[in-house]
Amino acid sequence: MSHRQLFARATLTAILVLTATTAWAQDSSETEPAPPKEDQSVNALPTVQVTATKEKSSTLDYLKKDSSSGALGDKTVLDTPFSVTIVDSHEIAERGAKSVAQIFVNDPSVYSPSNSSTTDWWGTQIRGLGVRSMYVDDVPMLLYWGGDFPIEASESVTALKGLTGFMYGFAEPGGALSYRLKRPTSEPETTLTAGWRNPRLFSTHIDSSQQLGESLSVRANVATEQGTAYNAAEINRNVASVAIDKQFGSALKWETTFLYEYSKNSGEPIQFYIDGYDYAASGGKLPDVTYNYGNFNVDNSYYRTKTMLVSTSLQWRINDQWNLKQQIGYSRKSHQSNKSFANLLNLAGDYEGNMYNFAGQLDNLFTQTMLQGNVTTGIFKHELVGGFGLQRSKDRWSNEFYWANDFNGNLYVEQPFRSTRTPDFTLAPTSGDTRQLYAFASDTVHLGEHLEAIVGMRFTKFEMRDSEYKINSATPTLALIYKPVTNTSIYASYVEGLEPGTRVPFGATPPYTNEGDLLKATISKQIETGIKYDSGKLASTLALFQIERANQIDELRAGDRYLTQEGQLTYRGVELISNYQLTRNLNLGMGAIYLDATIDNVSTANAAIEGNTPANAPKWQVVGSADYTVPGVNGLKVHGNWRYFGATYVTDDNSGEVAGRAVINTGLTYDFELQGQWLTLTSNVNNLLNKKYWANGGWGAGNVGEARNYVLTLAAKF
Repeated sequence: MSHRQLFARATLTAILVLTATTAWAQDSSETEPAPPKEDQSVNALPTVQVTATKEKSSTLDYLKKDSSSGALGDKTVLDTPFSVTIVDSHEIAERGAKSVAQIFVNDPSVYSPSNSSTTDWWGTQIRGLGVRSMYVDDVPMLLYWGGDFPIEASESVTALKGLTGFMYGFAEPGGALSYRLKRPTSEPETTLTAGWRNPRLFSTHIDSSQQLGESLSVRANVATEQGTAYNAAEINRNVASVAIDKQFGSALKWETTFLYEYSKNSGEPIQFYIDGYDYAASGGKLPDVTYNYGNFNVDNSYYRTKTMLVSTSLQWRINDQWNLKQQIGYSRKSHQSNKSFANLLNLAGDYEGNMYNFAGQLDNLFTQTMLQGNVTTGIFKHELVGGFGLQRSKDRWSNEFYWANDFNGNLYVEQPFRSTRTPDFTLAPTSGDTRQLYAFASDTVHLGEHLEAIVGMRFTKFEMRDSEYKINSATPTLALIYKPVTNTSIYASYVEGLEPGTRVPFGATPPYTNEGDLLKATISKQIETGIKYDSGKLASTLALFQIERANQIDELRAGDRYLTQEGQLTYRGVELISNYQLTRNLNLGMGAIYLDATIDNVSTANAAIEGNTPANAPKWQVVGSADYTVPGVNGLKVHGNWRYFGATYVTDDNSGEVAGRAVINTGLTYDFELQGQWLTLTSNVNNLLNKKYWANGGWGAGNVGEARNYVLTLAAKF
């Protein structure tokens, strides 16, 4: 059966499932009384948030709240013609999530190979494509290698799928991750949380929001994490953030935020590469995984980062119809690496190890002015959004980059090597200076009671000052939304993604002959159509999509290796996510994505990979989840999820494959009163059955899986 036939069958099956469950939910809602409001929260399609919500989400109230989709204006997820997933701080805390993989474990389209308590080296994938666009309160921050963003200060994390061109300008087409920081609450409150992770990793977190007069409020978060993680890594991490809100009368509001994190991860497991592994001699299999992490770490290796963010904004409510917002933000991510890497060689588990010493300082400056309002022309209502801004990124790198085969080893034998050299972390002058000057406008036209059309355009002047590379481009967004009833949206959309010219990397293994050359900018395209449905008992989203992206291929010329742009990557897929309240106490969730990805339009020299599947693009990812409020035990709720990751190819030639695997996680929360003080006990077990697996990511990376580990926290709110 061909890829196209499989894709068609998967699409038809998903449509039938959504149609049937929608009809079932509508029928059951007519014969059964609506459940209490507090039991419906998991069923709501969450709002795309800009500011933190004061209370837990509930079905109707949460969907009615205005929220920001940036250049598209205030919309709910139900009214957005794209796929969006939001995970708020309540759910993150409930599941004890620390990594991006754990945060989005219930979204089958979002995947990260990086385990918790490790340096997130090659980042996240959305719909099989790498994510290189990360934002914190709209301020760009490079997070796809060298670490996650501190969750303690975050109110929510959003995965935006395919929105990057119009929303953010030059970026990769897979999507974006957007963090929203915690803001002051309407009432004073303080939460103190203490945590433990096996074997000896301890944490404390204070989150306090206070009112300083009638118009001034402050929220502060301070957290620390110290000790030994399940993977033998030594963790030393401290976080502090402050958010200030000031209201000037009824029309003007000022917000400002400061965040700082220091993180040092010592002796973590080696980062493996498996693209050069001898699959032919190994029967296509990777070595059996061992969770004796001490065998494959270098005790005195480390990766140190410092993260800083400062932002401020003024919001002016001009009148009932118009609002003006001015934002300014600055972020910095500093890196110092004495980290260990290795090329896995054979089925016996042998590897060649390298120490990697370098330092980097990555700065981002962001400023934006946005006007939003409503007008009526004849019988049509318009939601208008317009704005302009500047993004500037400056990179500084160390004078020394050290990469050498300092050690060798085997997965099943303890690694005795210790690094003895002193890295040179002094920084050279600015090596990269990228600027985006842009303007955007969008119009959501209400064509009657049930039909909406969205038209948007973003104009970007892109410049790389260090190479004198310049390009001007316009990125359109077009969409139609049909709402037969208020809780159902049927949509179709078209968006584009702009990717700047890629510089061929220095120091690759083996090296590129054209290292340092700048490849041209490219345009990616996405078409998506889908259905979103939300009722008191069922929330479902179904999306069919196609993404086209220019490909990069290694090419050999007279034995020399070149990185070139050639051919096209095409990702066709269907995505289904659904939550259903089966009883007053039991909520069930499921999600699946089927991906039919191919390499097309290559030259004769690369004809061998025509029609192959791109690396790191599994055909299937499936997830199921449940949470159950235990009757008779006030405050006790248990939850769990099962996630299947399909098999993936390591390289575009499809010569090696990482096997699929299924992982189960479970946990509970218990609210109880002790001597007049309400406490919340949270317990989670990740990888309950201790499944042993390999996980692969970008650029040939491969990670030993995350062993079963335990999380226990106790929180008190005052």
